[in-house]
Amino acid sequence: MSRIALVTLVVDDYDEAIRFYTEALGFRLSEDAPREDGSRWVVVEPGAEGTGTALLLARAKGAAQRARVGDQTGGRVGFFLYTDDFARDHDRMVAAGVTFLEAPRHEPYGTVAVFQDLYGNRWDLLQPAG
Repeated sequence: MSRIALVTLVVDDYDEAIRFYTEALGFRLSEDAPREDGSRWVVVEPGAEGTGTALLLARAKGAAQRARVGDQTGGRVGFFLYTDDFARDHDRMVAAGVTFLEAPRHEPYGTVAVFQDLYGNRWDLLQPAG
């Protein structure tokens, strides 16, 4: 079996990114290890350990990478956070200061609302239909 295990998200600062993803989005910090080059291997993931794709938080190196922080998908929704209880997670995220760009809406595929992470990347919070 093959699966996508990690997706890299370029960030400005490891610790502020860890705080946002763990405190505001409720992710779990599963790895945080120093590397010989002074960077860190930082992995956060939603849900229980090993249940899906995780994020590798990578601190930007150089001007080209810094320019991509917050705009990794050209302004499109690039990340999809599935939930089994939209109202619960939406309310918790709003209380934690997460910026939603729209009111929740009901689509044939589920209940959804677009939000931004701390850098401006767009995400869908999505409870699939059925």
